[in-house]
Amino acid sequence: MPGFLFPLLLTVHVLIGISVIGLVLLQHGKGADMGAAFGSGASGSLFGSTGSANFLSRTTAGLATVFFITSLTLTYMASNKPKAPTSVMDAVVQPAAAPAKTEVPAVKTEVPAAPAKAEVPAAASAKTGAPATTPAKNAVPAAPASGSKASEIPK
Repeated sequence: MPGFLFPLLLTVHVLIGISVIGLVLLQHGKGADMGAAFGSGASGSLFGSTGSANFLSRTTAGLATVFFITSLTLTYMASNKPKAPTSVMDAVVQPAAAPAKTEVPAVKTEVPAAPAKAEVPAAASAKTGAPATTPAKNAVPAAPASGSKASEIPK
């Protein structure tokens, strides 16, 4: 569909809507006959005493029909728009057929398990001066034995 058709049809639709509103407001209601009894008759009007009612009614019906047709057409056109690209790269023309990718079989590799944490034997720790077991970070030091000095508490 041409790009100018939607705005043109929308403009026609709005103008017809305004025309229908104007024609409905110009028409006399059912109670207007009572006012004609007091001197405001339509005998001197352009269409005669009953001609304006038929002319306005038919014109309003015709414009209402065109209004509904333009409504349906605008709905159809708005719902069937071509999908716009979502990014700049979608608008770029893709190159011709790219060579087929060959799938490389996966190589299965096994990672050896990490060795268990070795504990230092008590005899080896005595030679290095390190304690046999290391205390935990948040551990509370044990109370000193009776007769020992406070300065001997390991920090």
